[in-house]
Amino acid sequence: MTKSTKLTEGNITKSIIKLAIPIMGTSFIQMAYNMIDMIWIGRVSSDAVAAIGTAGFFTWFGMSLILIPKTGAEIGVAQSTGSDNHNATKLFIKNTIQIDIILAILYGLFIFIFRNQLIGFFKLGNDAVNKMAIDYLLIIIIGFPFYFISPVLTGIFNGSGDSKTPFRINTLGLVINIILDPILILGFGPIPALGVKGAAIATILAQFFVSLCFFITIKSQLILFFNIHIFEKLDIDYIKKIFKLGFPSSIQNGAFAFFAMLIARLIADWGTLPIAVQKVGSQIEAISWMSASGFATAVCAFIGQNYGGKKWDRIRKGYFISLGLVSIIGIGATFILIVFSKPIFSIFIPEKEAISYGVVYLKILGISQLFMCVEIISAGAFNGLGKTLPPAIIGILLTGSRIPLSLILAYKFNLGLNGIWWSISITSIFKGIILTSWFLIKLRSIPKIPIEPYTKL
Repeated sequence: MTKSTKLTEGNITKSIIKLAIPIMGTSFIQMAYNMIDMIWIGRVSSDAVAAIGTAGFFTWFGMSLILIPKTGAEIGVAQSTGSDNHNATKLFIKNTIQIDIILAILYGLFIFIFRNQLIGFFKLGNDAVNKMAIDYLLIIIIGFPFYFISPVLTGIFNGSGDSKTPFRINTLGLVINIILDPILILGFGPIPALGVKGAAIATILAQFFVSLCFFITIKSQLILFFNIHIFEKLDIDYIKKIFKLGFPSSIQNGAFAFFAMLIARLIADWGTLPIAVQKVGSQIEAISWMSASGFATAVCAFIGQNYGGKKWDRIRKGYFISLGLVSIIGIGATFILIVFSKPIFSIFIPEKEAISYGVVYLKILGISQLFMCVEIISAGAFNGLGKTLPPAIIGILLTGSRIPLSLILAYKFNLGLNGIWWSISITSIFKGIILTSWFLIKLRSIPKIPIEPYTKL
């Protein structure tokens, strides 16, 4: 039986690291689903990688919807746990799960109806790639209920201070995916090679297994999940609170995905190979992004509980400790991406031309890793306070600026494709500087920041 873990007492560094490591592990596992797909699909062709990369934008948009209940769960459960308001905790859990199921169904129907138009938006000029991307989407949407519910349940456990349970469950899902990917993508014995269809099937089967394990675990949660009835009517007050907490993060992620789609259209001017390169390169770069995100989620839970418990000094100390830890990650990532770019990229796509593109991509993006990490940790700290708007504002404005900056650098300054890579790196640097400065100013107002009503109930 698992219960919530109090983060309002004890050694701060130990509490954050203990909470962050399983979250980082879970993040790596979620990233590994895509990376393993890329490794095996890369053995099929770069066109197959481009197809999954293109279809992946719409699972990315799906994550934007998931972030509404997920963020609401992480912050709401953390703050209500910190204030020992168990009724509020249960209401956050019930309503976030209900919202998540509704969003999964609606988004799945949207993708099914408009699949041809959505893939056609990219104007890839390659019928084979278009068909593979549509086939991938049609299979993935079957598993949307499982794809949507796992992150929200993970957020509920993380907000309660229990990051080990989702880590264990997601690890089992990854093992399933590792086993199924080569079998379904490349074929084995009587099983034919299914290519991108095999990657999609492996993913949804793994997510089904993860969801099943979560629900089996939940049956034993006599503290967090006792007397929670999912089929009761929605609580309007809590729906409003969840959307208030989660909507800015959702819009930010959705805008990020949309801007990335526009970037992909620009990249497509150089052919489908650079699209595949950017997809793989972003997966490699995500190692540092996921590491920082693990700490950011831990910081969100830590600050959320201490905010609910009015432990102002622990909030300050926790933020600076986390900032130092992710700075180490960012500097290390810069070194690895710049020095070992070629051997790392060649693992995914062994084609000579692709490696040439990939090395340049990783070196340029490597420069901004430290700033990206401090931006992510500052966003997590803002979220812990329930102030999700500042990260969304900075994220949307500067990510959106990548489009005009890409055009200027690529064409006006004749940097070509490299101009697009530089636009991503430069804006990441500015996001880190501005958001971190903003949070340092916000720290001065603690404890003047008003406590949300549900922490007083």
